[in-house]
Amino acid sequence: MMNPVDIERRLLERNRAAACFFDKEAPRLARACREMSERFLRGGRLLAFGRGAYATDAQHVSVEFVHPIVVGKRALPALDLSLLFDPWLDALAGPADIAMGFGPPEGDPAVHAALARARSRGAMTFALPGAGDYGVECFSSDPFIHQEMIEVLYHTLWETVHVFFERRELPSEAGAAGFLYPFLGVQCEERADATAEAEASIRMKVADDARLRSEVAAAQSGRIAEAAAAIARRIESGGKLVLFGNGGSATDANDWAIECVAPPRGMRPVPAISLSSEPAVLSALANDLGAEAVFVRQLAAHACPGDVAVAITTSGGSRNIVAGLEEARKRGLLAVALVGYDGGEIAARGLASFAFTVHCDYIPRIQEVQASIYHVLREAIDRA
Repeated sequence: MMNPVDIERRLLERNRAAACFFDKEAPRLARACREMSERFLRGGRLLAFGRGAYATDAQHVSVEFVHPIVVGKRALPALDLSLLFDPWLDALAGPADIAMGFGPPEGDPAVHAALARARSRGAMTFALPGAGDYGVECFSSDPFIHQEMIEVLYHTLWETVHVFFERRELPSEAGAAGFLYPFLGVQCEERADATAEAEASIRMKVADDARLRSEVAAAQSGRIAEAAAAIARRIESGGKLVLFGNGGSATDANDWAIECVAPPRGMRPVPAISLSSEPAVLSALANDLGAEAVFVRQLAAHACPGDVAVAITTSGGSRNIVAGLEEARKRGLLAVALVGYDGGEIAARGLASFAFTVHCDYIPRIQEVQASIYHVLREAIDRA
């Protein structure tokens, strides 16, 4: 069983791993962001893919680029090709595009081969991990820490690409982007030190993550241990996890569900489903009943009284998430929530028996620390 001290230690391990990795990678990442911005300006697209749990990273990076969360940022073309990435890359990849392949710490030969073909067509390639125009080596054999560092990496790409994009495109102020980090508010003309400023911003983002993760470790490790024990009791009695979220949080729900049923080697499977994983169901319910009902209706179909409802949200107030937790309460489910900001309506109304709050108002940082929380919680459930 993992006690609060074990959980705090595991959370803080992420800070050491991130500091080591991004201190080395920041210069290369900044240069890669510059090239990505140039390719987008030439009409290129981001083509992302992976297998298993790593397909959810492709989902996440696609939604981040297509649906930017900062007011004033334009949608950039990105696709998740994980369902059938070989033929889709053969049909779509061109010389202005960016191919991004995700895999486990040891790499994925099928992903590596697909990236090599995309590179032969002139596409810029990101091998996460592996060899490409931008590639990372295995920096951690722990698949959860590996995934978390990759998530920070692609959030950084999204944020910094927009900076270079604007510096080439806009004549004066960065405008609404200025609040992100200090250098985003300066004049947008191309400057020789822009890459150095991007490097500094990347390190600042990682430091923000470390501060938030440390706060969670100090204040919430005990509750994480309690939640793991409560969830484990439900599972032992025949229950399952029922996970749901919107946008990037939907990809986290999908990731957590996959890591439950197909866990890393040495961990036992846990029954779980994600209500965010089936686009036909989601679009049908949103079209016929409205977006607020997309999780309520699925809970009516799938949830049993001994199950655990797990809601992932950065705001703590999304109407369909709140409605889902209300429905879970009616049906006797144990409710767990990962939230941001001040916890929002979920925390204010006590809609979850266990609510873990990342006290931050910027979505990428919230999601990055939430990934650490649910990975450590997954480990604690396994050992409960």
